[in-house]
Amino acid sequence: MPPPVSAEATARSPSRPARTLGRRALAYAPALAASAALGTSAIRAIFAATGRPALPLDDAFIHLQYAKRLAEGSFFSFVPGEGFSTGATSPAWPLVLAPFHAIGVRGLALVWVAWLLGTLAHAATAVETTRLASRLTGRAAAVGAGAMCLAFAPFAWFAWSGMETMALAWVLLRAARVAAEWIEARAGEAEASPRARAELVAIGLVAPLIRPEGLLASLLVASALAIRPRSARFGHVARLAALAPLLGPLVVPLTNLALAGHAASTTTEVKWLAMSPYVTHAALREAVLTNAKLLVGSILDGGDWTWIFLPQGTAAILLAGLVALLAGLRRSPARAAFTLAIALGALIPCTYASFLWNRLRYVWPFLPAAFIGAACVAREIGSLCRLVRARLAFVTPMLVGVFAGALATKLPGALRDLAQSAHAIDGQQVALGEWAAANLPKTARLGVNDTGAIAYFGGRRTFDVVGLTTEGEARYWNAGSGSRFEHYERLPADRRPTHFFVYPHWMGCAPVLGRVLTEATVVDQSILGGPTMVVYEARWDDVDSGARPVLIPPAGRLVDELDVADLESEAAHGYALAGARDLDDRAVWLESPDGVAPRIAEGGRFLRARDEFTVRAEPGRAARLAMRVGADEAVELVVRSGDREIGRVPVPADAWVEREIAIPAGVAAARMPVSVAPATPGATFASFHYWVHTDDEAVRP
Repeated sequence: MPPPVSAEATARSPSRPARTLGRRALAYAPALAASAALGTSAIRAIFAATGRPALPLDDAFIHLQYAKRLAEGSFFSFVPGEGFSTGATSPAWPLVLAPFHAIGVRGLALVWVAWLLGTLAHAATAVETTRLASRLTGRAAAVGAGAMCLAFAPFAWFAWSGMETMALAWVLLRAARVAAEWIEARAGEAEASPRARAELVAIGLVAPLIRPEGLLASLLVASALAIRPRSARFGHVARLAALAPLLGPLVVPLTNLALAGHAASTTTEVKWLAMSPYVTHAALREAVLTNAKLLVGSILDGGDWTWIFLPQGTAAILLAGLVALLAGLRRSPARAAFTLAIALGALIPCTYASFLWNRLRYVWPFLPAAFIGAACVAREIGSLCRLVRARLAFVTPMLVGVFAGALATKLPGALRDLAQSAHAIDGQQVALGEWAAANLPKTARLGVNDTGAIAYFGGRRTFDVVGLTTEGEARYWNAGSGSRFEHYERLPADRRPTHFFVYPHWMGCAPVLGRVLTEATVVDQSILGGPTMVVYEARWDDVDSGARPVLIPPAGRLVDELDVADLESEAAHGYALAGARDLDDRAVWLESPDGVAPRIAEGGRFLRARDEFTVRAEPGRAARLAMRVGADEAVELVVRSGDREIGRVPVPADAWVEREIAIPAGVAAARMPVSVAPATPGATFASFHYWVHTDDEAVRP
């Protein structure tokens, strides 16, 4: 019989929850120490380059701006005076940052909070990798997999980038581990407790709020609950719990639908290939396959895009790891299957138009699963060596050490790039945001193509020309600069920007760019959209300058008008895109050939092989079709209505013209089909504008 424990001793003894918490905290200590040391080096490098806190991606300041607005009491409104914005790709990240802003951690000081969160997520990712790998690889190899995460250069880059990348990596791994433990646990074990069930549901709800790819975590935990409902009392009814995690992926779309009128976020509209107006099913399939080949053949192999992050030959080890994970299905089926699912999740970004952007930040959160696969390779090789000689047990830990060491060789270069990129953002977007705060009136509305830092530091309303944070603009960015110009013509004057902070070649809309006020140039960089960002006064004096023909005299009453590149006008006239591309949708100046007519600004579509559309005419009454077209090389355009040719228009080389075609009374109809195509196969032309007038020949001069 054990001796009695005194009340005094009991009082001094820590409670069981406290001991449990202490053990859990201790498990994180080694990884946290390594992450803190690495973070100290990263932050020192940033300070050496910039002299103050700085972040390497403008997108990180989008998070800070949303956090600022949340702290000010506005629910995901990006700028004052604007409503709800669907541009928060990671709603959870600003929600975590907002309380710090509310208590006074503002401006650049909030960067320190983002760095702290990145450090914690970096360490937690290594710990979860080790835990998930343990039953697949053995303890030594699992520790090596965690070490690979700590040594992985992209994780070091993004942990101190201010982004949510590491948080996504952590939640994917956590989901896989707790879901696997739920399935593998024997009856009565802690993993099958109500607390474990609650954690599974919580992960499913929260993961998609960290990033949309968190949907994968929701699917993993939902599948675990469906496979093992673990409720003798309620039987099949308990399987309904599997549906709870699937509510997580619905939170953002339903919120968007309720507050903005559409389920898809603006980021989805801009960055997902399937949302492009020009991508056909065949083109989408080809683009995804091309991206997948690039991922395996170059990106994961330390190729042109990733030599700074990965040693050459890495892809072979990672692919071997996928095979080794298949072998792991014998040891721990749930862990192996869920780890494989995360590894294959790296293919998800292959569906993005932004696949290669921002140091490939969409790919890296899935890589810990590949490191577990590499640890499985080390285990299999070690097992073979032990069959030859038992004393060769050291081979497995030696191999994972070699893998981690090879990854670590890229850390110094990655930290230099992190600091250089932070210096570039600080010297351009941050500097121009500070310039706006000091030099522009509070009523200014800034048209921007990088919206984060300029909004955060500028304190002025922004108009995101890309459409990430300004509702309704994404579709015009996707269409091209000609459609943006036509859209700006339709905007009310009070919604148009007063200034533009843009890369001129990105903006591609010279008719709205007025006097240059200032610019910021950063040459020694590779993260920016261009070395020079320019601040312009916006000019709106030439909008609508091309609304009517200028080279031919007006005749008769205007019956209908198709403004090419104007998305609303094209939709109303059934304009067929027919192979159009965003690069061919342009805003241009059109100079009068003889210098008599004034210069006009127009949006149009170039390299057209055919225009097909319908126009409105008065049935049974002759009319005239006026057109504004151009060509790089001399071409003759054939105009038809249905199968009937109604005219031909010669267009000289390197010129634009306005011409009229007579529409016979027998052809005129309330919905009259029109096609315009070169007489010579393979030739192309530029299309700007079409008008239909009544044929009042008697009043023509």
